[in-house]
Amino acid sequence: MLVTTALASPALAHAQDAPTAAPAPTDTAADTAEDQAAGEQAPEVSVPGGDIVVTGRRSANVARASTAVVSILSAEEIARTGEGNIAGALGRVTGLSVVGNGFVYVRGLGDRYSLALLNGSPLPSPEPLKRVVPLDIFPSGVIASSLVQKSYSVNFPGEFGGGVINLTTKATPDEGFIALGGGVGFDSETTNQLGYTYYGSKTDWTGFDNGQRDIPPALADFFKSGERISSGNVDTTAISQQIVNGRNSILQREDHVQPNFTANLTAGKSFDVGSAVLGIIAAAGYSNKTTTRETVNQSSLQSDLSALESDFNRVTTDNRIVVNGLLGLGLEFGDNKLRWTNLYIRDTIKHSRLGIGKRHGNEVTDFMQQDTAWYERQLIDTQLVAELKPMSDLSIDLRGGYANSQREAPAELSYEYVRTNVDADPYGAYFVNRLNGGNGGNATVSYSDLNEDLWSGGVDVSYRFIPALRATVGYAYSDTNRTSSRRDFQFRAPSDFPSGVGMLRPDLLLGNAVIDYFNIELIETNEGNPAFRATLRNHGAYGKVDLQLGNLQIDAGVRYETAKQVVTPIQVFTVPGASTASTNLDRDYWLPAATLTWQFRPDMQIRLNASKTIARPQFRELLYQFYFDPDSNRQYFGNPLLVDSQLTNAEARYEWYFDRDQRLSVAGFYKRIKNPIETFVSGADFTTSFANAPEADLYGAEVEVQKYFDLSDWGGFWSSRRIVLVGNYTYTSSKIHVGLDDKVHVYGASSTQATDYFTDGDRLTGQSKHLANVQFGLEDQGSLSQQTLLITYASKRSISRGLSNTDQPDVFEAPGLRIDFVARQGFKLFKQDVELKFEARNLTGRGHVEYQQVGDNRVNVNGYDLGRVFALGASIKF
Repeated sequence: MLVTTALASPALAHAQDAPTAAPAPTDTAADTAEDQAAGEQAPEVSVPGGDIVVTGRRSANVARASTAVVSILSAEEIARTGEGNIAGALGRVTGLSVVGNGFVYVRGLGDRYSLALLNGSPLPSPEPLKRVVPLDIFPSGVIASSLVQKSYSVNFPGEFGGGVINLTTKATPDEGFIALGGGVGFDSETTNQLGYTYYGSKTDWTGFDNGQRDIPPALADFFKSGERISSGNVDTTAISQQIVNGRNSILQREDHVQPNFTANLTAGKSFDVGSAVLGIIAAAGYSNKTTTRETVNQSSLQSDLSALESDFNRVTTDNRIVVNGLLGLGLEFGDNKLRWTNLYIRDTIKHSRLGIGKRHGNEVTDFMQQDTAWYERQLIDTQLVAELKPMSDLSIDLRGGYANSQREAPAELSYEYVRTNVDADPYGAYFVNRLNGGNGGNATVSYSDLNEDLWSGGVDVSYRFIPALRATVGYAYSDTNRTSSRRDFQFRAPSDFPSGVGMLRPDLLLGNAVIDYFNIELIETNEGNPAFRATLRNHGAYGKVDLQLGNLQIDAGVRYETAKQVVTPIQVFTVPGASTASTNLDRDYWLPAATLTWQFRPDMQIRLNASKTIARPQFRELLYQFYFDPDSNRQYFGNPLLVDSQLTNAEARYEWYFDRDQRLSVAGFYKRIKNPIETFVSGADFTTSFANAPEADLYGAEVEVQKYFDLSDWGGFWSSRRIVLVGNYTYTSSKIHVGLDDKVHVYGASSTQATDYFTDGDRLTGQSKHLANVQFGLEDQGSLSQQTLLITYASKRSISRGLSNTDQPDVFEAPGLRIDFVARQGFKLFKQDVELKFEARNLTGRGHVEYQQVGDNRVNVNGYDLGRVFALGASIKF
């Protein structure tokens, strides 16, 4: 008897027809799809010669075959969007939106409710404000597929609010290849326009500093000493003289900012090793992009916003360099697979900013502010995954990984000069910095460092007892350890500091001679809690069954999860101060989940899902430590008294798969959240902090359609082409419930009344009521030729509460409508495959808008224009 390969090895057929899905945990969408395919019946056909050929055709649609609600972005779909990083591509998925620098929100829930995995293993974050990794640091070139699961199943960690995003890196190739690519881009608001920069070091273009930004020796010795400047035992003159120089403090005009450019290299090959196949894949990429923003930043202390507390215009130029590398080894023998994946990403921003405006309601004084900074983010990740099939009905998956993330910001320098505009002042017509920390000017420097290690491992065992019943048990472990430090210093001059000297530029103002002659001091402004250690140790075990009863499929299980989350101040000084700013959360949970799928027609099915999940506070939200975010122009403090959020989830979905890779789905969902973590703003300096609101409800609906229109009947040019229409829309609504007797615990605050922080009926922060994505394209089915129009819309969303105890409205962001166009064309050049790509982004010129409004009174909290970006790229494959 002859048996076709597709039926004998459904996994192999799956690899050819379907997008790569995560290998772990067991029983993901891909596993389920393969199992269902293997169970399909095929007709037997007799042929001459007496042999019988058995043929079967499995479903290639992973979303349809999965036991959970999933969306798949294959490599082809990622390429169609033309996005340079995976966050941008995920923004096209139903119910997903990208907020800020690459943080993906699922169904309007904040990034804390989204779980990001790489090949089934957790990731550490290089962000001080987040525990989740920003997905815009992942170049789309190293990602083979992305699985987004919105309904919880117990094989995933319990910290699952809106959904899980599982990124799968490229695996072993079917045939050897080398691909080279590059591109250049033009930003209408930045390229060839005025911007700012500073020298830094001659290697800045690589994303690596050459040592010029290393901590100065005198400052390093001070850190090691454990002394406090406030004790009076530290001579700060030597320290002050080594901090400021012409390389890091002279802001320079750049009249013609450079264009953006990228380069990448990918190679792979497979080798026969006895009866096994060894595959190697390697990738490297470099991206250098510059963005200039002319920003309006306003604030108000009034409940009706009738008067401005501050009003600044700032021009910011960020030069962002991303370097990445991937090395993967894969070994396949029989039905078994071993994979070792190593990933390196370095994301650096060279930040320059100049601003002028008014503050403290002062109408006769101008303040000029200058900032220079260098932010390094780095992720190193290594993973081992084994997919073993010791028996036909038994599957064992093993995974282990180590990841390290770092963020360093050496010498964030900030200066403020003052112009009084008063005739009686001989220097009123000039900007003066008297270094007194008040209305006479200011100069500060900060050094911050973050390091996070994450060890993880897991095992999943699945056994099929009968064709209709499979049971799975599993265990997962993760251990996260983060250290975070920030040392803030201020230069202080004596009261008789001459205004004439205060007119000098920063490197001369704080030069060695001036510091020595005028006895300029250095003080540390945050000696209370400059460094913290945060740990999260998690154990999870689960059991589940997948049962097929005719047209009904039941996937049900329960997960037991225990976690200990500890945040404590690190003893920096030899004489420590008393601090109670610590957190010790030790909780365990039983988390059930069940999905019922009824296939009432061969092409239609209904899913029902219910589950319980949790969301833990992020490390940064627990650290009682100052942090300034230059992108949002906001100051943050954490709250050590936060507790876990607990979610009850329900969903119902109708799915119609009316043709191959074509579908229509309609869903409704509901979430009850106990103790949701929300932001609030307090104090005249508008510090943002965090607190547990008592309770919130979130509900909504989404619809998705994917349809192809064959144009072959038109003949000629159209004979192999088709129209691609992909559209989705999500409606989400939420409400916070706050009663008069509800309490809120905020570290260091005198009030515990929830109504002092939150208003009953407010929506959750980060949640847009309306999200819509449309892709309208033309593509050739016989060769690479795609032209795609991409339309994205997100309605306004609250990103921060108004000032506490003022009845101020929330701060809203209005993403609005964005239109992009991507064209890809392949052709042969000297018998080699060549691809050209053209991108036109933000064709509507939509800017960034954050505001508060009461009647006709409007405060533009953070607003700036965004350019139209045009890019041309090419790649060749050997």
